[in-house]
Amino acid sequence: MLLKLEDWIRTFSHFLGNVAGILFILLLFNVFYDVIARYVFNSVSIGMQEMEWHLYASMFLLGVSYGIATEGHVRVDLVYERLSPKRRAIIDLTGSLVLLMPFALMVFWYGIDFTWQAWDIDEGSGDPGGLPNRWIIKGMIPFSFLAMAISGLGMMLRSINILRGYHQDEAVKTTSHIS
Repeated sequence: MLLKLEDWIRTFSHFLGNVAGILFILLLFNVFYDVIARYVFNSVSIGMQEMEWHLYASMFLLGVSYGIATEGHVRVDLVYERLSPKRRAIIDLTGSLVLLMPFALMVFWYGIDFTWQAWDIDEGSGDPGGLPNRWIIKGMIPFSFLAMAISGLGMMLRSINILRGYHQDEAVKTTSHIS
């Protein structure tokens, strides 16, 4: 059962990684359009400029969950990579439980009110021609931190499964996470 839940969470995190990849492509097109409009047609769109940071923020926030699931997150590999799989699992489990989960759940909890206030006052851009519905981008904060907590749960389950001996492939895995 823990293996299936771990796989489901990994699938969810990979889905968010794919969404982040699509947002990156949209960001490229947005920047391309903005540069052409500005320097070729001498036309500036505040809405398109704001869309750039909306897309970038969304891409980054969703990509963190993918990074956690694929072990692409930041860690000090000088010590970690030399440890046995079980000791790495203990570090991952402890780090997730003590650092990742409390922080992600706290930002999720406070982010809900942050988003609700923006929705309640129908917050939009303060600039003329800017984007309306600022609650949408603010809603990415609690959503993405909840997704980080879910990915952290997946990392915790993976660690538990390694400690229980369910991931035999970890015993032969000796490659570094830095490529």
